[in-house]
Amino acid sequence: MTNSSSESKNKTLSPEAEFSSKVTFRDYLIATEQKSNKPLPFWRLLAPLALQTGLIMAVPAQAVYTDVTGKTVILQTVPVDPSNVLQGNTLALDYNISRTANLSRLPGWQPLVSKGRGSGRRLPEGTNIYVILQEQLSSGRGVPRAWRPLRVTSDRPTTLRANQVALKGVYQDGSVNYGLETYYIPENQRQQIRNDLQAQRARRGQVPPIVVKAKVDPQGKAVPVSMWVRDRNYRF
Repeated sequence: MTNSSSESKNKTLSPEAEFSSKVTFRDYLIATEQKSNKPLPFWRLLAPLALQTGLIMAVPAQAVYTDVTGKTVILQTVPVDPSNVLQGNTLALDYNISRTANLSRLPGWQPLVSKGRGSGRRLPEGTNIYVILQEQLSSGRGVPRAWRPLRVTSDRPTTLRANQVALKGVYQDGSVNYGLETYYIPENQRQQIRNDLQAQRARRGQVPPIVVKAKVDPQGKAVPVSMWVRDRNYRF
């Protein structure tokens, strides 16, 4: 009678329940440990490394692309104070075309403000802006002339003359930034730059500007190439 009852009970167990009754907690721990010690597939190790490498290389790759495909432009800073322009190991520059007081006099500014729902002469933070610059003929000697701003627009122009370029900036904190405002200066150049700025100020009796050469790619992004302080050229 007992055997018959036991057989009947075993027959009523589901496959999962019967398996659970045979597997002990110790078996579960052994299986879990073996799974944790199993080496990860190679692709799972390679994927994060490839992602990190791609992020690291993205910035220099963009700079190389801009340098190769870009058009050379000449920009001029606002007058700089020799005691403030070099702070530590960085050079901070402010351009004529960074000032909204200058840009607001150009064609296209008012439609840009209205389109962005700005207030008065102010643009909403983060507004993209393209400044159309035109080359100015130079004598070929000494410091080249800065390109002249013609107009501004919120849309990247698709057709420009050969002597024109569209430089992309972003409106932030009351001015337009072009990614050309801060540079690292090697230690062996810092004092020479200071001396040149001070000499130029003493000669002209006013705070001197700096002229910057940059490359601008078809998307409007720019990378610095070099700058002139007095008649001396410094490469970045």
